[in-house]
Amino acid sequence: VQLVESGGDLVQPGGSLRLSCVASGFTFDDHDIGWFRQAPRKGRELVAQISSSGGTTNYADSVKGRFTISRDNAKKTVYLQMNSLKPEDTAVYFCYASGGSWGQGTQVTVSS
Repeated sequence: VQLVESGGDLVQPGGSLRLSCVASGFTFDDHDIGWFRQAPRKGRELVAQISSSGGTTNYADSVKGRFTISRDNAKKTVYLQMNSLKPEDTAVYFCYASGGSWGQGTQVTVSS
C-alpha cells in the first residue's frame, strides 16, 4: 500500500495550490480518503474527506468554501484544491486511506 502526495509549495496569502495523492497497492475505489494536516507544534487535524464513490465530502470549518476535495478513481488519485490560502494553512499535508494507510506528506507554506 502506498500513498504519495505532491503539489506542496511556498505561496503568498490569497494564492492557490492543488495537492495530489496517488495511490497504489490496494483497491482504491473501495476506500474513503482524507486529507489531514499538521502544523508545527500542533496535532494532526482532518481537513477534508471524500467517500469511496466521491459522492460525499466533508470539510473542517476552517477550510469550508476555500478548499475542495475530489477524486479520480480511474487514476487512483485524490486532489485537494486550496484557494484563498492563509498563513494559518501552513502545515504538512497528508493523505489517508480508510484502513490505516498514510502518505509521507507534502509541505505547504503560506507566507509573503
